[in-house]
Amino acid sequence: MTYVIAEPCIDVKDTACVDVCPVDCIHPTSSDPRFEEVNQLFIEPEECIDCGVCEPECPVEAIFMEEDVPEEWTHFTQLNADYFQ
Repeated sequence: MTYVIAEPCIDVKDTACVDVCPVDCIHPTSSDPRFEEVNQLFIEPEECIDCGVCEPECPVEAIFMEEDVPEEWTHFTQLNADYFQ
């Protein structure tokens, strides 16, 4: 199980979640050149330790446990994984 960033993050990219992540699995960071190229942040599913620290930090409530992603946003699970391929 992992956390997933979904649609509410699009065009927001607030990095509060990045700042609290203990394993640095949320990308791109604001210092990454790709930050301006993407419209949302992504969670690396292989690195996420399911700690949940990021979820309450998200000001737009875009972070969900994989099993709790709303049905209309389930494709974001694959989008998060694909970003790291």
